Amino acid sequence: MNLILVTLATFLINIPFGYWRSNVRKKSLQWILAIHIPVPFVVFLRIYSEIGFAFYTYLIIVAAYFLGQFAGVRISKIRKQAGYFTSSCLVMDYYRSLKAD
Repeated sequence: MNLILVTLATFLINIPFGYWRSNVRKKSLQWILAIHIPVPFVVFLRIYSEIGFAFYTYLIIVAAYFLGQFAGVRISKIRKQAGYFTSSCLVMDYYRSLKAD
C-alpha cells in the first residue's frame, strides 16, 4: 500500500514541474531545475514511507516520475491549443482561467 501511495504522490508532484519545464527554453537553468527540484521530495517520500530502496521500487517510482513530467507537458500543450494563457506556473494559470470565467 505504501508503494502505491508514494507512486501516486511522485506522479502528482511532478505534474507542475513538467508544466514548468514545457514553458522554458530547453537546457536552460529553469529547465534543469524543473527536472531536479522534485528529486529530494521523492527521496523524502521513499524514506518516510519506509518502502526502502529495493530495485523493483526504483522502476515503479522512476516511471511515475517521468509520467508526471510527461503529463505536465501534455497539460501545457492542451491549454495552449485551447487558447488559454500559459505561463510557467500551472496553479496560477488555472487560477487565472477560473477567475476569468
